[in-house]
Amino acid sequence: MVSGFYVYLHRSLSKNRLADILKVAQKPPLAYDELDVLQDIDRVVPGSVHYAIKRYKRQPQWSMEDTGMLVYHYEKNNADANYLELRFCLTGNMYCKQKQTECDFCKFSASKTCAEKVESVDVLSFSFKPSYLIPFVKGKKQMNISDEVLAFTHTSSFSKLLPLCGKTRKTIEALLNHNYTDTLENIFINAQTQILLLYSMDCMLGDKEEVFTCKFLANAEDREKITKAREVLLQHIGEPLTIKELSRKVAINECYLKKGFKELFGTTIFDFYQGQRMEHAKYLLYDKGLSVTEVSLLLGYSSISHFSTAFKKHTGIKPCELLLR
Repeated sequence: MVSGFYVYLHRSLSKNRLADILKVAQKPPLAYDELDVLQDIDRVVPGSVHYAIKRYKRQPQWSMEDTGMLVYHYEKNNADANYLELRFCLTGNMYCKQKQTECDFCKFSASKTCAEKVESVDVLSFSFKPSYLIPFVKGKKQMNISDEVLAFTHTSSFSKLLPLCGKTRKTIEALLNHNYTDTLENIFINAQTQILLLYSMDCMLGDKEEVFTCKFLANAEDREKITKAREVLLQHIGEPLTIKELSRKVAINECYLKKGFKELFGTTIFDFYQGQRMEHAKYLLYDKGLSVTEVSLLLGYSSISHFSTAFKKHTGIKPCELLLR
């Protein structure tokens, strides 16, 4: 199960499917030894989930898309070997080399602008035993496919690729960036993994793929353009872009861009961009020691008052008040 969960990322990797990224094997492939491991966690939350988180430094030549997989393992004559596992692989997140409790940037939720950051490829696995899952459906008379899986009455093993919606991404990011320890960490992990289980089981209903409100998002190329737009915004944190300019850079209709961004990431383009700019502003003020005037200019504001108003709206304090803390 989790103990046999390894990752291989070959330089010649071309396919963007989880099966080409994750491998379950007795021994790790040779490429595994060459990976730069940033974080390696393998723990059990008592009575709940066995989880593993491996974070790798992303190399420029790696090309892949975020994806997930549900694995249902069933052995009729060996109930102890049965389990349900959720696996996820995400790219584009940032890993702070310092402990989050010691990093001033991370304390201000500014990990994306932290000087100690490195871009990572994050692989997560969550394994559940029947004793944990069966009580969720105990006593239910009519069962759909999700219920059968949770009750372990589905009599054949299978795996299923899972679409990663905005809600799933946010949950995984919370798991990667929390600051809880000891008992509180167990409670937090248990709560977040139940949410991931909920979203994954929801995808099982009728064995249907995720249904998008915006029909054009059913096209993988259009989803990729929306994701690319998010990356472009982060690259231009000090050079404000109009919706028209952004749409041209990623080659998608303005209306599609706005609607698709809101559905995939759960926020508007403007709110996302403003939030990132203010997080970057906190970093420049608090760590770099720049003045309010300098930060205002670097972030492309026409006046200090406009910057100060935007900063207070996002953080609840004025820029000058941050400098006094």
